[in-house]
Amino acid sequence: MAEKKENVAAPAKEKKPASAPKGAKTETPAVAAGPKKPPRMLVKYKDEAAPALMKKFQYKSNMQIPKIDKIIVNIGCGEARDNTKVLDAVVNDISMITGQKAIVTKARKSVANFKVREGMPIGAKVTLRASRMWEFLDRLFNVALPRVRDFRGINRNAFDGRGNYALGLKEQLIFPEIEYDKIDKIRGMNVVICTTANTDEEARELLSLMGAPFSR
Repeated sequence: MAEKKENVAAPAKEKKPASAPKGAKTETPAVAAGPKKPPRMLVKYKDEAAPALMKKFQYKSNMQIPKIDKIIVNIGCGEARDNTKVLDAVVNDISMITGQKAIVTKARKSVANFKVREGMPIGAKVTLRASRMWEFLDRLFNVALPRVRDFRGINRNAFDGRGNYALGLKEQLIFPEIEYDKIDKIRGMNVVICTTANTDEEARELLSLMGAPFSR
């Protein structure tokens, strides 16, 4: 007897997804980013400094507690009047240190003795606020200042009577962002920490609680 042949159905071919037309943009699924971690110094201010200030000075409202408003970092460069390339190096240094693009400062009035004319570029500065301000303050107190040679602390009395503190640094090399081989000259800078304190005593206590290494 002849064996009956079984009809075996051929497997169905899988359909390939339709390819996008040429030139069309393909959307990638968005990756959910986690919440950004707040700066360490901001957490320290909220958890430690603010309650301590409230207790010591007996404020009636939380709005009276002094806080750091902004930090201004500036470098003066008299050489820029003769060589504009020097100013580019200054802007680059201060931008690397602060993480924010510096702006060029210009003379407000002419000074004949210094051969300065009104509007002439004479330096660069950066005004830091919010997260960048707290991060810079953290690096200044905990990294940069301890690297100063024979460091014995910063002046306790360098306040202006309105709660603002001015600090002078002799060289930019104390910041780890600056590489010695890539700078053209060692330059100093001024750092002004502006607070909302009404008196120098309150501002001094605020900076002390934030870790300012004041001399004894």
